[in-house]
Amino acid sequence: MSCKLKIGILGSGKGSNFLAIQNAIEQGKLSAEVRVVLSDVENAGILDYARRKGLNAVFVPPGKFRTKLEPAAEQKCVEILREAGVELVVLAGFMRMLKSIFLDAFDGRVVNIHPSLLPAFAGLEAWKQALDYGVHYTGCTVHYVTREMDAGPIIAQAVVPVLPEDTPEKLHARIQAEEHLIYPQAIQWIAEGKLTMSGRRG
Repeated sequence: MSCKLKIGILGSGKGSNFLAIQNAIEQGKLSAEVRVVLSDVENAGILDYARRKGLNAVFVPPGKFRTKLEPAAEQKCVEILREAGVELVVLAGFMRMLKSIFLDAFDGRVVNIHPSLLPAFAGLEAWKQALDYGVHYTGCTVHYVTREMDAGPIIAQAVVPVLPEDTPEKLHARIQAEEHLIYPQAIQWIAEGKLTMSGRRG
């Protein structure tokens, strides 16, 4: 039996990408094991979903900053992930920038998914940015996390057409449907050793 990739998931919201990943594991499509789920939001849906799945779910108070964790909180996350034996950190709707304490501890071992075809429309509410700009296509991107926001090596992308009748909500929903397909697949490529941690195909 092959060794499963041990992953830890960080999220701030409802947890739909976490569910897609966990469902792929349960269906045998992803050779991985979720060791712990962390959130900076005490009542986040992702923690509820994780507990219903019988997984270790932990709230880590983020501290006083709005866009990042306080150093002590970042160090606490690192300690929890290390204690759980996590090999790959998966960001699933985590709304804070990770800084040196975290990225040094898991150098080249943090992945994220972003709702645009990076490098286009980095930052918040990328689907709204795409609509405002008037593009005909957008999508989503799985990438490695680096110190520069939404700028790490790309692992996978999926294209989503922008329709004339689209609202931000409709477009975002279709992008999320693609996210739920490509995120587990990208993690599986890592589990199979088909990607180096630089993002290049092996």
